[in-house]
Amino acid sequence: MESIFLIGIVLATFCGEIQLLPVEEEITTPPPPPRPYAFGYAAGRYPGHIDRTHSEVSDGSGVVQGSFSYVDPRHKIRTVQYIADRQGFHPVLNENVPDLPSDTPVVAAAKEKHLRKFAAIATAHQEGSNQAIVPVDTKAVEFAKNKHLSLYQQIAEEHARLAAETEALRKAEGINVSPNSLDHY
Repeated sequence: MESIFLIGIVLATFCGEIQLLPVEEEITTPPPPPRPYAFGYAAGRYPGHIDRTHSEVSDGSGVVQGSFSYVDPRHKIRTVQYIADRQGFHPVLNENVPDLPSDTPVVAAAKEKHLRKFAAIATAHQEGSNQAIVPVDTKAVEFAKNKHLSLYQQIAEEHARLAAETEALRKAEGINVSPNSLDHY
């Protein structure tokens, strides 16, 4: 305490009159201005399928308004709108839920066909049927395979011919080097 008093006297001597603040007063910073925000998202369990959404807006004063939607176990879309303020969370469930659109006859037939095939495959797997299903090549794939094999054989024959010519040239010149050697002339 004496050192603060001496510093005050020295400063008062050089600078004139100094006012000392009482220690009891606290200097506080004012709270930051309100920070409003807004966000939203939509998500699903696989690409192209949305089964839940959420959006929210706040003015920064502590009142938040928002809504979220989800697909319930009965495949109905449920939407909850809410307000959250100093008194708590106030949700309102929207009971006027429209039914999901029904399938067209073509979509219904495709679903049925898919389910039949799926059931047949599942049954075959459960019974332990280990028959491998070998895909059959289309004409385009068969043509491409034959073309590839033909080119492969031509290249292999060309390489064999070049190797034989090189070996003959080495023997003619009297060079005794193995073909796998890294020493090339």
